[in-house]
Amino acid sequence: MSSENKISVVINTYNAERHLARVIEAVKDFDEILVCDMESTDRTLEIAQSFGCRIITFPKEAHSIVEPAREFAIHKASFRWVLVVDADEIVSPQLRDYLYAQTVCEDAPAGIAIPRKNYFMGRFLHSAYPDYVLRFFERDKTHWPPVIHCSPEIDGRVVRIPKNCKELALEHLANDSVGDILQKSDTYSNYEMPRRRHKKYGLWALFSRPTFRFVKSYIVKRGFLDGKAGLIHALLDAIYQTVIVAKLIEEREGKHE
Repeated sequence: MSSENKISVVINTYNAERHLARVIEAVKDFDEILVCDMESTDRTLEIAQSFGCRIITFPKEAHSIVEPAREFAIHKASFRWVLVVDADEIVSPQLRDYLYAQTVCEDAPAGIAIPRKNYFMGRFLHSAYPDYVLRFFERDKTHWPPVIHCSPEIDGRVVRIPKNCKELALEHLANDSVGDILQKSDTYSNYEMPRRRHKKYGLWALFSRPTFRFVKSYIVKRGFLDGKAGLIHALLDAIYQTVIVAKLIEEREGKHE
């Protein structure tokens, strides 16, 4: 295979021992596995070394979000094509074959958004599918901004894998508890503050944004098909929006001690 058609898998890690062996096992047939570790203190590095991964380090103390580490890692990859995988995501053999087939196409896109299967309370969530993530791209046409939950910027055409091709979706192993989600809502809402400070949210936003998010999750995206799990997940989505708006109002009115 020409080096022009080879794929580097990039996995960013921090204390990722829980699922890492399964994640690496699923991508072992790619041309390179590059683990970019943010100074883990558990068995993450031991596991990566046991699979013969190439390991680089990105200092955690300088950054509280993973996006700068992603930008660093993708440009350390050896090959033209890069697949970014979280340390709790499984790549199917079908997805691997599909991506390699794309690299030999004359009109190959510069980036491919991949659907992802998510779970909550042990159930697949219809409301959280296809949850597209832009994770496959040409290394030298890509820049990952240092903004939480942002997508990489691709210089070129980007396509999506059809959502009905579920065999090509990433399998997200995370099955967060209600407590996990509430904790993340507090953390992630803090990261949202800088890019939303220009919004003039008021009392109407406290009602409208959570309501819109609930309706979108439970009705539009068919969360009602997921039983109690779908209802609870939709409510948690609404709570996240409430927390963002409430923190912005609190900050603007200067009432936080």
